[in-house]
Amino acid sequence: MTDQKWRAVISGIGELKPERKTDGVNTMDLLLRVSAEAARDAGLEPREIDGLLVGPQVGETPQHVPATVAEYFGMRPTMSNVVDLGGASGPGMIWRAAAAIEMGMCEAVLCVLGNHRNPVPPRSPNRNPAREFDTPFGASGANTSYALLMQAHMAEHGCKPEDYAAIAAGARANAQRNPMAIFHGKPADIDDILASPMVTSPLHLLEIVMPVAGGDAVIVTTREWARKSPHRPVHLWGAGEKITHRAVSQAPCLTSGPLKPAIERALRQAGASVHEMDFLSLYDCYTIMVAATIEDAGLCEPGEFGNWLRENGGMGPDARQPINTHGGQLGFGQPDLAGGMTHVVEAVRQLRGTAEGRQIAECHTALVTGNGATMSEAVALVLGGSE
Repeated sequence: MTDQKWRAVISGIGELKPERKTDGVNTMDLLLRVSAEAARDAGLEPREIDGLLVGPQVGETPQHVPATVAEYFGMRPTMSNVVDLGGASGPGMIWRAAAAIEMGMCEAVLCVLGNHRNPVPPRSPNRNPAREFDTPFGASGANTSYALLMQAHMAEHGCKPEDYAAIAAGARANAQRNPMAIFHGKPADIDDILASPMVTSPLHLLEIVMPVAGGDAVIVTTREWARKSPHRPVHLWGAGEKITHRAVSQAPCLTSGPLKPAIERALRQAGASVHEMDFLSLYDCYTIMVAATIEDAGLCEPGEFGNWLRENGGMGPDARQPINTHGGQLGFGQPDLAGGMTHVVEAVRQLRGTAEGRQIAECHTALVTGNGATMSEAVALVLGGSE
């Protein structure tokens, strides 16, 4: 036995009676029933559960699984993930939950698995609000949904099209310093952005990320093993996560997203202010995403991102707080889900001092953000370099 004491313990369990076959049973309902039983056994109110680990099989969606489950359960977790280890998924969830609690990401984690045994999967579109309230009315796909968010932001704050276009122009300018960027050698200024075709009003073509093939990888080790690397290690000082919805129709707010509490948690863990960050590596699938993130991070008041960017001196490595020096996804390209990892990789390069041709003069701290679905799944990291 070990003397090590973890903060985390198992405090509640739930279990459904096995059935050889089911008819018209929905997996989401099974998961909800057994989760409610576990919460009661633990003596917890559903609102007190702030972590969620689920399996890949929920019968509703092949993507955004934790967000879909959280939305159906009425949860807004500060840590979530899919654990896909076959028969080892259950035990794998337990230590991940303990690690998340130890890290301070959450206080109570729901770990849930289950599935039906129907001969034919039930047809139940009302289990997924996106299918009932969004898609039938034309709100299908990311372009339409992010255009809705941008419309709401413009209407509430009076921001101008050129304010958002400046973000895409800044990404293109940074891409000119990165030979690996898909738009290297293809600069575009604000006028070019606004002259590009309107895809879904008010989003122009060049305000929308370019899908590309590619990949990114990161190795995380102990500090001892990090000595094997020829590079200075980069440290994780803080992390935050939050899910608020899946379907844009269920968003609690259209002008501010879950990155706001995620960034607050990451900065609080790091004991730092956003104004102290030397580099901002912000997820940028659409220009509105960067605009909202700048405001949600507390860099400026809501609706003032355009003025803040101008006072910041743009987005390049010589700006007061540089943004997405590799070009961001708007300039570098989005290699599917690896698009979010490009922001981590660029932050590591800047903190190591190896961002050739675009190195920030003094870079010791970085804020990295990730975004999923329609401004609904959020992760923020505070990274620091070695002195």
